[in-house]
Amino acid sequence: MALQWMILTYVVAAEAAIAILLTLPSPKAIKSRFVSLISLTLQPSLFIIPFAGFQLLDIYWKNEHRLMCTGEICTAAERDRYERSIYKAQRNAILCVAACLLYWYICLIPWDLIF
Repeated sequence: MALQWMILTYVVAAEAAIAILLTLPSPKAIKSRFVSLISLTLQPSLFIIPFAGFQLLDIYWKNEHRLMCTGEICTAAERDRYERSIYKAQRNAILCVAACLLYWYICLIPWDLIF
């Protein structure tokens, strides 16, 4: 299960690097070549949207069917495990939303630079 989150983490890091490179000032010739290269890779990298959406649905389903650890019957270890799973789910949800927003942002940047 951790492999999918590593893939999503690397994709978000690559999207962030591309967004930074697109917004940095550079000579017009280099910028136009870089924008054309990014424009060619945007359509194949569209897979990130359904992938992140599926991961968000998985997080939601696991949250709805998670065993609650409240009250006096939970041990300290069970409570820690429950809290860690909540934190991981929140982190992964933020990662999915960031992947979608960065992809959308990268799609908007080249059109602003061309016109």
